Amino acid sequence: MATFISHAVAAGAMGCVYAKRPMPRRFWDWTLLCAILPDIDVLGFRFGVRYEDFLGHRGFTHSLFFAALLAAAVAWFGFEESRGSWKRYASFAGFLFIVTASHGLFDALTDGGLGVALFSPFDQGRYFLPWHPISVSPIGFANPLDPYVRAVFWSEFVWMWVPCWALAGVVLLWRRVRRRGAAET
Repeated sequence: MATFISHAVAAGAMGCVYAKRPMPRRFWDWTLLCAILPDIDVLGFRFGVRYEDFLGHRGFTHSLFFAALLAAAVAWFGFEESRGSWKRYASFAGFLFIVTASHGLFDALTDGGLGVALFSPFDQGRYFLPWHPISVSPIGFANPLDPYVRAVFWSEFVWMWVPCWALAGVVLLWRRVRRRGAAET
């Protein structure tokens, strides 16, 4: 899996791209929660849930279906203002779906584990994407001075942080140029 820190960093970049105006704190809180919540499945280890089980790590909570359910619920219950407008609700839900689904997709880019149940509950198969540039991180808290952990963070920095924030930077720069051009006309 990628670390929860990198999932949160990527979600922050996605939030910057989505938000065309300053957003309230709860927007950022929900964005980060949706990005890291799929890893709640690691708690199952304490209760005897095996990695490969439906509710095991990288199982149902990493699926696109779970991402859709979570996004729909958070957009409805977390953003009261979205209830009065289908367009606003669909916008929030769509954004939160992308943030939540990105968790499973980033994990499918790692080089270890059993794969990700992206299509659960309809298909219990575990999948990786064809390319595996991200080093898999150890589950739990590891010593940040350990050479392997440093290598994991480096691969996440290169393959998650930099691309996400580069895209966010391009979008924000493009918006700024457009606003400046509109102000001059």
